[in-house]
Amino acid sequence: MEEPELTVPPLKPPLHNTSVPRDKEPDLEDLEKLKKWQEERMTRKLRGEYESAVLHLGQVVNENLNSRMNIASIRVDGAVHTRKSFLGSLINPYLVTDKPHTLGSVLDTTRSLGHLLQETDIFDNVVAKLERSRDIFARPNDVNLVFKAKEKGRFFLNTSTQVGNDEGGASATCRVRNVFGGAETFEANLAFATKTRVSFHASLSAPLTRTLGTRGEISLFGTERDNTSYASHFEGVRGIRAVVRNGNLVKGLHEIGYEAVLRHLSNLTPTASISVREAAGQSVKSSLFHVWTRDTRDDRLLGTRGSYLKLSQELAGLGGDASFFKSEALGQLSRALLPHTVSFAARTGVLCPFNDKLTLLPDRFQLGGPTSVRMFRASSLGPKDASDSLGGDLYWSAGVSLITDIPKKPNWPVKLHGWVNAGRLDALDKTRTIDSILKSSITQPSISAGVGLVYKLDPVRVEVNFGVPLTASKGDGTRKGFQVGIGLDFL
Repeated sequence: MEEPELTVPPLKPPLHNTSVPRDKEPDLEDLEKLKKWQEERMTRKLRGEYESAVLHLGQVVNENLNSRMNIASIRVDGAVHTRKSFLGSLINPYLVTDKPHTLGSVLDTTRSLGHLLQETDIFDNVVAKLERSRDIFARPNDVNLVFKAKEKGRFFLNTSTQVGNDEGGASATCRVRNVFGGAETFEANLAFATKTRVSFHASLSAPLTRTLGTRGEISLFGTERDNTSYASHFEGVRGIRAVVRNGNLVKGLHEIGYEAVLRHLSNLTPTASISVREAAGQSVKSSLFHVWTRDTRDDRLLGTRGSYLKLSQELAGLGGDASFFKSEALGQLSRALLPHTVSFAARTGVLCPFNDKLTLLPDRFQLGGPTSVRMFRASSLGPKDASDSLGGDLYWSAGVSLITDIPKKPNWPVKLHGWVNAGRLDALDKTRTIDSILKSSITQPSISAGVGLVYKLDPVRVEVNFGVPLTASKGDGTRKGFQVGIGLDFL
């Protein structure tokens, strides 16, 4: 079948100022117009030839998808700092196969392997091409698959100021990509902030499978946090963590790991309660944990559709002072009701000690604050001793928000929202039955409502709210009027 010829209709030159008397030289304006017309004509002609060539190539490929073709070798050019053994683990499964190859299967292999090379996060650009095999033993249908790649920069250093979770600070981050030539990543971070006075984190991660779907990570971490605003002490944490991750956020990300942590409560204020003084000192936690996360929101800060679900479980008692089972669930659902967005959020958790032991202060839940139950002070809900919040073993919180545009300003990044929050934090008192604790927790929540402004300031969300507590339990730290919240996750 003869391919139809693609013709380009001729462009007519400009009609004005194109005829020039013989005794008069063309002026500069006429020459510029003529030059522009010639360039447009040439561009259109080249575009037509390119489109014709692409159409012809696509037709040839489609007509020969079932033609016999074999991949003789696969080569990656430009992998300067990447180990050959690592590349071999990615490439060899595509070479060792008993299935007959066709042009279609070769193109599928090219696409799949190219995507896998991009997922390593080693290469900045990957371009594939097929070459006829030049090996003396090559068969007529043998081809070489060659990837032209350029490696990303290996070293990254960044300093920044940060705001989030009701505190601000400065941090420095160092990252080394492809450390040992097998897609490993080393990252170290040092930060100073208002509440978390100093924190450091260093991690080394690497792929564990050839499909890159499973990665392992070993990390060291430490923090020094000022908890005097609600519990009259400073908390120091030093620990090591080993994690294996599999999956992705859209379909579900699993994290399974082990953590060993040394906690130290010190620098008590003169007004510290008896309970906080008894909790002061060192404690060790050795635990196994599992976290499953799924996130389909179109925007994690101001989502208009999608859902978010996070389930976590922790089992402590493999040595150390802490011995408990801890489970927590967080969920959010967003729906667009033009021109508004409705968001529902809920959180709940339970902490169960083993062997009739008391739970330790660093392991308990805290509730309340502008990113939690609004119009209550941070970590001010739940059991108290004098002015100190002791945390709890059982909590729940829920909220609904209606977000809309400012009238006549639909393109502004600032939005209006109205909200209602509710929640409660309790201790598992052995003198009471579980039924009575659950009944009082559900029927006697702390509730607040209000309106405010929401601003998306990537990577955080900023809220300025005006509201009031509607109901509160004895000892809850209520707050009336304005409240500012800065963070990543809001109720």
